[in-house]
Amino acid sequence: MRDFDCIARFRAGGWARRGALAGLAGIIAVAASPGVSAQAARVATATATPAAAPVQPPEGSIGGMGDVNIFPKRVVIDPRQRIGSIGLFNRVAASGDYEVTLGDLMMTEDGDLIALDKVTDPALRARVHPAGPLLRWSPHRVTLAGNEAQTVRVMAHAAPDTPPGEYRSHFSIISVPPATDGLTIDSAAGAASPGGIGVRIVPRFGISIPVIVRVGETTLTVGLRDLAVSAPTASPRVIDLVITRDGTRSAFGDLSVTAKGQRTPVAEIKGIGVYTEVGARKVHIPVAAKTDPQLLAHGAKLTVTYTDDDAAPGKILARQEFTVP
Repeated sequence: MRDFDCIARFRAGGWARRGALAGLAGIIAVAASPGVSAQAARVATATATPAAAPVQPPEGSIGGMGDVNIFPKRVVIDPRQRIGSIGLFNRVAASGDYEVTLGDLMMTEDGDLIALDKVTDPALRARVHPAGPLLRWSPHRVTLAGNEAQTVRVMAHAAPDTPPGEYRSHFSIISVPPATDGLTIDSAAGAASPGGIGVRIVPRFGISIPVIVRVGETTLTVGLRDLAVSAPTASPRVIDLVITRDGTRSAFGDLSVTAKGQRTPVAEIKGIGVYTEVGARKVHIPVAAKTDPQLLAHGAKLTVTYTDDDAAPGKILARQEFTVP
């Protein structure tokens, strides 16, 4: 699963598959973003009355394969900012029920996220510092009418003896399927049914965001290495690189590749995180479709910039120039 600091989640019965769509001690009260009304979009029944305009999801929200949006894309709690906001928005006309759950994921050097409970190596598991013990939230289940917004209140409390550093978990909003008619397999088997017994699989869609809790002072040093331009035969050209990270804080920001004399980046990608359990992350940035091939030819000079979108938005975390071999 690729991480762009937001995760789509699919569940059916007891089986779960997580895929990427590509975060984070104090007290937090989570409230809805202003301007989000709890109104339902209606289709007029009278021919003389036009249909109401559909309600748009809040700006900056993200959606998965289901019908719920969540905003913002990530939450960071630190001693300077003790109040954040998480909102849920049902973007369809039908009402829906949703569970609010908390889980832990581990990042790999390829940028994939895997469930921590699936990691068997104790040394790898020890690299992840879950925020779950610091978090409380309510409600755990939400009912949203069509085009309605709802807030989830989360409380994070770090005890005085909590070691300084960064703690991370992932909140997931999972759709709850409608209740069944109460017919069980046993009762169906005992009834005279010429059609036999059928099986109905109801998928559960949802979306997750990282919630990061930072305790005390944290440090971060970022670098860029192993820059290269590759030319896969079956896909557009990409720029490969590795983001290195050191310190007690994760990195999160935007990557941009520019060529000398060009105002438009030849490649860019937003929302790339490097969590504290990894010291380096491999990244592949697709080259813009209309880029002049000469800008990537032998001897061309490119500059890669990694710009912070976390603790100090706009600050350059790392910059590296390289010549295309």
